[in-house]
Amino acid sequence: MFQDLGNFNSSKFQVSEFILLGFPGIHSWQHWLSLPLVLLYLLALSANILILIIINQEATLHQPMYYFLGILAVVDMGLATTIMPKILTILWFNAKTIGLPECFVQMYAIHSFVGMESGIFVCMAIDRYVAICQPLCYSSIITKSFVLKATVLMALRNSLTTIPIPVLAAQRHYCSKNQIEHCLCSNLGVTSLSCDDRTVNSVYQLLLAWILMGSDLGLILVSYALILHSVLKLNSMEATSKALSTCTSHLILILFFYTVVIVISITHSATMTFPLIPVLLNVLHNVIPPALNPMVYALKNKELRQGLCKLLKLDFKGN
Repeated sequence: MFQDLGNFNSSKFQVSEFILLGFPGIHSWQHWLSLPLVLLYLLALSANILILIIINQEATLHQPMYYFLGILAVVDMGLATTIMPKILTILWFNAKTIGLPECFVQMYAIHSFVGMESGIFVCMAIDRYVAICQPLCYSSIITKSFVLKATVLMALRNSLTTIPIPVLAAQRHYCSKNQIEHCLCSNLGVTSLSCDDRTVNSVYQLLLAWILMGSDLGLILVSYALILHSVLKLNSMEATSKALSTCTSHLILILFFYTVVIVISITHSATMTFPLIPVLLNVLHNVIPPALNPMVYALKNKELRQGLCKLLKLDFKGN
């Protein structure tokens, strides 16, 4: 598909490459941002790899909930790796150019991974809902087959629905401008350089964000609302407190993920006094969740903490 994009009617492309300028307004000292960004990236990779190793080695963790955590870890690493190597080459080596096909591939990968992460959040919310609200039916509903089917469904959903984004971007006419005030090939950032009408690009992305991500967020909120309603009816204050603590931390991460998506959609559609804000949010949205997700989910889970201590050969003490 992307080979066709690269060869797409050469008369349509008056520029052969884009130039990613980096963070708007701070070009003279943006290289200093590489330190926190590379630390976040390394944290995301190491923490998610640890999660995968622990789940693989501990037979007691071979359960649907942990399979979803493992899939989330893979998606998180993919999302961060899609953008961070290029951002770091811009900040460290001033390597700002990117070919059109590579730009469209990155655009596709970013949207696919973001959509996949949203889909996995839905699967995890459903898993927790059934475990807490329908515990007697859990083993018959949430099976290995369910995990496989749900993952394949989400992968197909996101890979297919995001194809039009780079395809529509490739059909625009880039006649003169090729400098993008961004660190990555965002759809709206790239198509803003086109000399023809890009309304269809903007409308499709906004519809995809609001319909796909909006429906995911709605399902997640409903699931957690039902979970909280069920938990609050428990007689045990300890169990209630533990469940509320876990749900709250998960909801904070999930709401951060979706809030940033909404803010980015709004700020890209409006004239910004500070163009740095949507660019910085876009970058952080792709590295902060991958770094924080494994830490929050692991720290709030006794079995994962035990597995980590066993892996690191530490004594584990805790409830």
